[in-house]
Amino acid sequence: MSMSESYYLKQQDTEGRVEARAKVTGKGKYAAEYTVDNLCHGVLVGSTIPSGRIIAIDTEQARQVTGVIDCLSHQNRPLIPGFSSAEKIKESGFGLPIFHTDKIHFKGQPIALVIAETLEEALYAAALVKAEYEEAEFDIDFDKKRQEIALQESGKERGTLEAWKQAKHVVEQSYSIKAEVHHPMEMHATIAAWTAEGHLELHDKNQGVNNVQQVLAGLYQIPKEQIHVVSEYVGGGFGSGLRVWPHVLAATMAAKQVNRPVKIVLTRPQMFVSTGYRPASWQRIRIGADEQGRLLGIHHQAMNGTSTYENFNEGITRVTRLIYDFPNLKAESATVPLHMNTPTWMRGPGDCTGDFAVESAIDELCYTMQKDPVQIRLDNIASVNHPDNKLPWSTHFLKECVTQGAKMIGWEKRSSQPRSRTDGDWHVGYGMAVGMWNASRGKASAAIRMTGDGHMVVQTAMTDIGTGTGTGMLNIAHDVTGIPKHQIHIELGNSNLPPAPSQGGSTGMSSVSGAVVAVSNALKLQLAQYAAKSNPGFNGVSADEVMLSADSITLPDKANVRIAYTDLWANNLLGQIHVEATSEPGEERKKYAFCSSAAHFCQVRVHQKTGKVKIDRMVCVADGGTVINQRAAANQMSGAAVGGIGMALMEEQFVEHKLGGLIADDLAGYHFPVNADAPIVEVAFIGKPDPNINPSGAKGLGEVGIIGTAAAISNAIYNATGKRLRDLPMTPDKVLLATPS
Repeated sequence: MSMSESYYLKQQDTEGRVEARAKVTGKGKYAAEYTVDNLCHGVLVGSTIPSGRIIAIDTEQARQVTGVIDCLSHQNRPLIPGFSSAEKIKESGFGLPIFHTDKIHFKGQPIALVIAETLEEALYAAALVKAEYEEAEFDIDFDKKRQEIALQESGKERGTLEAWKQAKHVVEQSYSIKAEVHHPMEMHATIAAWTAEGHLELHDKNQGVNNVQQVLAGLYQIPKEQIHVVSEYVGGGFGSGLRVWPHVLAATMAAKQVNRPVKIVLTRPQMFVSTGYRPASWQRIRIGADEQGRLLGIHHQAMNGTSTYENFNEGITRVTRLIYDFPNLKAESATVPLHMNTPTWMRGPGDCTGDFAVESAIDELCYTMQKDPVQIRLDNIASVNHPDNKLPWSTHFLKECVTQGAKMIGWEKRSSQPRSRTDGDWHVGYGMAVGMWNASRGKASAAIRMTGDGHMVVQTAMTDIGTGTGTGMLNIAHDVTGIPKHQIHIELGNSNLPPAPSQGGSTGMSSVSGAVVAVSNALKLQLAQYAAKSNPGFNGVSADEVMLSADSITLPDKANVRIAYTDLWANNLLGQIHVEATSEPGEERKKYAFCSSAAHFCQVRVHQKTGKVKIDRMVCVADGGTVINQRAAANQMSGAAVGGIGMALMEEQFVEHKLGGLIADDLAGYHFPVNADAPIVEVAFIGKPDPNINPSGAKGLGEVGIIGTAAAISNAIYNATGKRLRDLPMTPDKVLLATPS
């Protein structure tokens, strides 16, 4: 299958996801599955120490293995121009300059790459590479290291701490979350091929082909148009594909070195140290309210782990400014450098972490005040945007989410007294929390190619990481043009197509939907211009007046104004029509603030003897503006909620403090939720369009499905058991050992 073939293989499936047939039949190719002539295989060799420098690397035994072509390290790699000096490395902002340094920053850091004819030969030879090190002291214990770090102000302080010093009700507690790893189903992989001098082709698992193109163009100092990146099918990302990781550069360097295409597929253990993770975090919240339950102020302190070679601040305190009307607010944060690989964005980055502490603290405050957690939130949700600019929300239906969610879960059945409901050996409890996310939108372009038989292809470079972007594009193109869905095909995930932002941060559909609307209207106007040569009724019409059908262009308000495509193409001697359009944010961003939001409710059972937590019901109600694809949107919400279950109850990256590395770095040791751990998530949408965010009125939903889920579960456990657990994950041993508060 060539790189130019359609992303969706011209499928005719009009129900469900447009890529479904290609995926289930195996016709859809993921990054590692392409057949490339003269391909060879690369296997990375990782450092066995967490800190120090390389004195020597012995590759002689590896080179003697049958099939081995070469071994790369910092001693013999081809130079990347962007890494030609320490100053340029810093300017590049890349992070880890793979094979361009002898310094070791973490255990498992790639120090060599074995290239061989087959994967088996490369794997065997890689096991024979030996390195000699000069070891140095290391820090890998987040809880210990953070004690040495000073907090700094995070954003402008609002009001003062003194103003609510004497508040009637005050809660002050600390919360912590262990590091989590993305682990999408598809492991990261790259096939790199230099097709000519200065011309690079990549099949890569990523969430943004234009980003990969831009980064590599800068590092190799070649025009980005000479780099072709394809990411046709992506088996999940969750944020792990938003960066260009060192293995991509390793494959690119290797292809240059051996003058052949090179494939690198990371192993599952390598994913732990190669493609980021949600960093470990610590938070302290002090929050106060008056007798009526009005929130008076909050002091939010937060720290997250990062690497020693690159600073990653997750922005944990950002969400504190977003949801509630705190007249007094102070936020402080810091990063904790560790000898680990660099963390990165993971679904709901920063806000998911911060929301757990804020929503848990508010729940604690509600019990202190003996007030309903639902009512307290309804009374305190901010009516204007509070990153201190006071802009009005364009649309904001979080209160409606809370009200509807409470009704769906049967909140009236909740007992306000913890540990008061049992069912045999199980304690039963209810919990809730809310989440918000700034609804952003980027500049995006799309194109349509149409033929005289009424078929058209809609194209954009944006990837679809499983969110249903392609299906959303199909639905929009159908709604705007009127052409039947079975005559519309989708192509995306290719840097040769019109540029678009990366798929992440709940901006994908919000960005590309505007481009699809714009190009659909551009197509209608262009067809109308051609039609006007034969029928004057089409002169001067607007895009809204024009509608396309399976076989003709019409003006619905004028029954006799219609031209068949066959006549239109013949009269104008047309071949294939191509139109392209771009859509981007405008002045509305100066007038309004934009947000997506959700309310999360759950009913849990906690076993008295084992500490096992079973989630009986989970309800998520979201405000995401126009819902373009109900099934895909509901899948986004339920999938995110299941991710929140993992965050709350089981996910943890285990660290071995004495040796400075990770343990249980596979899917046997790293636990995440499966079907048995999650109920059928009950999802509902407010469904009211945002008239200002983009032409479709759609706001992002990918993040708010997880922001608040962990807190809702923690709050439900307290309602069931009277035990307040503030450290994630809340494993059965912690539940059993905790004492009622």
